[in-house]
Amino acid sequence: MKRHERMNALLELLGDRGRVDVEEAAAELAVSAATMRRDMDALAEQQLLVRTRGGAVLSSVAYDLPIRYKHGHRSAEKEAVAKAAARLVERGHVVGLSGGTTTTAIARVLATRPDFAEAGPQPHLTIVTNSLNIANELAVRPQIKIVLTGGVAHSRSYELVGPFSELVLQQISVDLAFIGANGVDPVMGATVHDEAEARINRLMAERAQRAVVVADSSKVGARCFARVGDADVFDTLITDEGVSEETRREFAERGLKVVAARLSGPESGRGDGSGNGVEVGAAGSESGSGSRTSSGSGRGQAAADRG
Repeated sequence: MKRHERMNALLELLGDRGRVDVEEAAAELAVSAATMRRDMDALAEQQLLVRTRGGAVLSSVAYDLPIRYKHGHRSAEKEAVAKAAARLVERGHVVGLSGGTTTTAIARVLATRPDFAEAGPQPHLTIVTNSLNIANELAVRPQIKIVLTGGVAHSRSYELVGPFSELVLQQISVDLAFIGANGVDPVMGATVHDEAEARINRLMAERAQRAVVVADSSKVGARCFARVGDADVFDTLITDEGVSEETRREFAERGLKVVAARLSGPESGRGDGSGNGVEVGAAGSESGSGSRTSSGSGRGQAAADRG
């Protein structure tokens, strides 16, 4: 990993956890403690973090947008998740995207799909998002319509939250919503660090005919402060193959289907919106799509009645 990639990954760890120590970060990024101290010192000079005894905490100065959302920590896993998610999207769909690095990866995959780039009198895809960076990246794509919710911007996540965001979301309906999470637990479901973001993420999921939580396997099993929801709003978790078979079964038993995207292998092409390209099978079975899935026996009535 190059130094700038390592620094991006370190900033992402801080964004997720708020605080890391030198040894923890060095082990996570597979470098020596001395290298990690130098990286932390360099970022402290840029006022992107504050050094503490033995580690670092978030700076009061927000991350620069390009740094926060560059490819960095676990980029291969996020890309695999993004490709699996994008296979579910059809031409003409209205898609909701929450903020986060994984949903940003989904936006980038969708932006480069040939069927969405074809010239035509009308947009081929509509994206509804509360993420400033996703809207910024997709606004230059003339065949993708961008609907940005209003609201108050969070300096760490670049997500818009609050009553204005809620007002917009309450007036719309989307076909698919992909919601990022800082943690996904079989019992608690999807969770994030901030309660305002959790509220907007849940509302976006509730406005979707189908809601999918997306997270790489490092987030699976983790619990954060604010709950978004489980099978009451989501029917699928898309993650990578790093998630264990036992964990997949636990999710399936609670009604949440698990799609575990492989990090390598041939792409299956675009999906047809029915799940083709991300084959549903028994727990841990392999599909020809580059993903592995586990499916539960059903979902709660509240989720079944959504739409």
